[in-house]
Amino acid sequence: MNYRPEELLAVTLAKLIRAVPTAHIAVGAASPIPAAACWLVVKQGDPVRLSLLHKRSGNPFTEGTRELFDLTGQGRIDLFFLGGGEIDGQANLNLIGTGGWPGREVRFPGSFGSAFMYFMAGRTILFREEHSPRVLVKQVANISAPGISEAGVFRRGHAQALVTGRCVFAFHPDRGRFSLASVHPGETVQSIRDMTGFDFDVDGDVPETTPPTDAELALLRSTICDEMLETYPDFCARVFNRKQAA
Repeated sequence: MNYRPEELLAVTLAKLIRAVPTAHIAVGAASPIPAAACWLVVKQGDPVRLSLLHKRSGNPFTEGTRELFDLTGQGRIDLFFLGGGEIDGQANLNLIGTGGWPGREVRFPGSFGSAFMYFMAGRTILFREEHSPRVLVKQVANISAPGISEAGVFRRGHAQALVTGRCVFAFHPDRGRFSLASVHPGETVQSIRDMTGFDFDVDGDVPETTPPTDAELALLRSTICDEMLETYPDFCARVFNRKQAA
């Protein structure tokens, strides 16, 4: 069965979610692919609590992100997803902008609670579809959320991985570096190096990212799309060719 890049990414993220015992996942705004991955985990029977911050109905948070931050500070959010306008080889995120402070060349959306969530969530999966030297840089222009911390700084979790439109990187907090975990179909280790602004490790042979199964695609395109239509109608129309009923 043919699949779209977004479906490959959703299935790949779902595998990363299952790699570590997880009880409660929170998904922020503008994150349809991570949301699809989380729904895939739930619909395949994993006992995971899923909190979608911008779900229009059934949202568990009555006071918005205030409750999310409270839960995270208490250690009750096991997994969160973050991205950045820039991401560097130490897993630092830039959501501010480039150029002199405060990002006078290119402005990004803003940090909001990214630093708090990066420190206090049990783990974080970094996600960015665009994989280019413009995004994956040697050093971010401004650090919104640091990937590693000095000794003695309380930090509950770090990045587990970085998933892009070209590959999957594993992050190693002890090294402060990424290693290449898999390449998506059509990519090679060299093509990833050519399109990545930071250096990374290659530990042995790098496999190709496992494609979605027919069962996973069928679930994404039916039950999971049903769950996502209300919150991500444009995504569902583009990826699954499904539109909300008039």
